[in-house]
Amino acid sequence: QVRLVESGGGLVQPGGSLRLSCAASGRIFRINRMGWYRQAPGKQRELVATSDSTINYADSVKGRFSVSRDNAKNMVYLQMNSLKPEDTAVYYCNAGIQTSYYRSSADYWGEGTLVTVSS
Repeated sequence: QVRLVESGGGLVQPGGSLRLSCAASGRIFRINRMGWYRQAPGKQRELVATSDSTINYADSVKGRFSVSRDNAKNMVYLQMNSLKPEDTAVYYCNAGIQTSYYRSSADYWGEGTLVTVSS
């Protein structure tokens, strides 16, 4: 079955940078949308960035974060610069994946990677 695995989270200082990676594996016919969401303690999960035919960013990360894809490797990345304490959250990889020619795309989620921005 399809599996998404995030990596690259950790502890960084304010103003620092971090690069997250997400690898999709398993029964994959086609990956349409790939992106990132995050959930801070006590808050709802929110969109960070997504990539399909276009790239979209949350207003709070525009100019600081950059999402990119390596379609040949079924991977998506999130380059995070100028990190702020309010960026602290569990970051989840999300993908819309078609598992066969005869099936429509479905959403898949990784289990998340923790990013902590603190001095």
